[in-house]
This record gives sequence, C-alpha cells and structure tokens, in this order.
Amino acid sequence: MISYDEFMKVELRVATVVGAERVEGAAKLLKLRIKMGEEERTLAAGIAQHYSPEELVGRQLIVVANLEPKKLRGIESQGMLLAACTDDESQIVFVTPEKQIPDGSRVR
Repeated sequence: MISYDEFMKVELRVATVVGAERVEGAAKLLKLRIKMGEEERTLAAGIAQHYSPEELVGRQLIVVANLEPKKLRGIESQGMLLAACTDDESQIVFVTPEKQIPDGSRVR
C-alpha cells in the first residue's frame, strides 16, 4: 500500500501522439512522439504487437509525466503510457480521455 501523499506525487497528463514508428530489431517496441501542452517528448512503448504506428497518430492518451527517463534500445523514454492489459497480455487497451481536452491537462 502507498499513502495518498505518495500517490499524489505521480503526475498524470493528457498527451497527443504526433508521431509513431517501429523500432528496427525490436518486435514489441514503438517509438512515439507526444505533445503535452507546449512540450514534446519521446516515449518507447512495448505495444507494437497490438497497435500500428498509423493507429496511434492523433490519439490522446494518458502519460505518467514525471517518471525518471529510461533508455530502451537506445531510445530515451521520457514517460509512460497508461494502459490496461489482460493477465496474459494478449490484449492492451489505452486509458484515454472521454472527450478531447487540451494537451498537458492534469489527470486528477
């Protein structure tokens, strides 16, 4: 269990995917370019077996914005997408806003 105060440290933001591409030599990895308000970031996400790059461009997603960057296959991932998945990871579904909302909006 974590405390409420610990949970409040997690910064969830709305972001729009502005670019997406497969990562050469990585069957599961996509490199995404996202826009959160005025800021653009790169994310690496293990979703290539579930989504094509073309399906993602223009979609609004929820991102953990204050996660420490991590290198994956030479890509510095500057956040993490929120998604629900089955126990066997045969299905992945993004957590998304119900309606369009400005990029960078805080999720509370």
